Amino acid sequence: MRIFSGIQPTGRKHLGNYIGAITQYVAGQHRGEAIYCVVDLHATTVAYEPDILRESVYDTAATLLGAGLEPDRCIFFRQSDVHEHTELTWLLSSVTAFGDLNRMTQFKDKSSAQRELVSAGLFFYPVLMAADVLAYRAQEVPVGEDQRQHLELMRDIAERFNARFGQTLVVPEARIPEVGARIMDLQFPDRKMSTTGGSPQGTVYVLDEPPAVSKKIRSAVTDSGTEVVRAPDKAGISNLIEILAAVRGTAPEEIEREFDGEGYGAFKQAVADAVVTYLSPVRERYAQLRADEPKLEQVLEEGAAKAREVASGTLADVREAMGVGPVRPRQ
Repeated sequence: MRIFSGIQPTGRKHLGNYIGAITQYVAGQHRGEAIYCVVDLHATTVAYEPDILRESVYDTAATLLGAGLEPDRCIFFRQSDVHEHTELTWLLSSVTAFGDLNRMTQFKDKSSAQRELVSAGLFFYPVLMAADVLAYRAQEVPVGEDQRQHLELMRDIAERFNARFGQTLVVPEARIPEVGARIMDLQFPDRKMSTTGGSPQGTVYVLDEPPAVSKKIRSAVTDSGTEVVRAPDKAGISNLIEILAAVRGTAPEEIEREFDGEGYGAFKQAVADAVVTYLSPVRERYAQLRADEPKLEQVLEEGAAKAREVASGTLADVREAMGVGPVRPRQ
């Protein structure tokens, strides 16, 4: 089983990122051949500062390594170091429908927030994402619920390529966690927890100090009731139940049974204590890792060399199938 996923270096990583993606990355390196990258090229599709982008790549790398990624067990690299991604993006554009890209929800959301320029790169983002995965012929892609539409487009691109040029690419499957796939803002539980669009008090960051984590969770918006149960009219409590279930690795039903009759105060304190314990190890390891940028750079460069060995083979097959470049000599 080959597993691939990429993570944006933009913004501080929050609890939703950690539960929905990062913990899956760590688990994946023990289930199969895992390949992960920091997708810095994707980050250039919206306004950004070059110096901050470089710093954010190191921040993200240190966070993932602190969470438990092991370079000896997985391939971990920076996207822009492997040029096969960008060439494959262009080649895949020949089998990508303009109408499909125009229907992408994320493009509509992000483009509406751009005041000066809506870049063609933002529109083309899903094709680059497809190239990221298809370059490695990955069977599985761990993602959050919000990326499901992009995964479906990726599958369509692979299937369309294979139908036109012959069986060359692997059609991947999404792996979305059953619990914690969509962690919501603690102050606005109708919105997903987010670094850019979320509220400061409603977003728990992976590197938050324990007192800040506890304060945010204890201040989470709930309702006027006292029952710790999931319900359509109890969005805040439902979100906290999902968080505690994900952190403990149990079912939401178990959380409801445990706190039956306890009331919101005791429940919120239990959630706060569990999240603090859950995040403390990665926060402590991050501080050590982030201080050694040369070591982080070495890890990313060594990972890129391994990634190129895989991606270059796929790209050669794609070029051959499409009739691009010289004919390869027969083996």
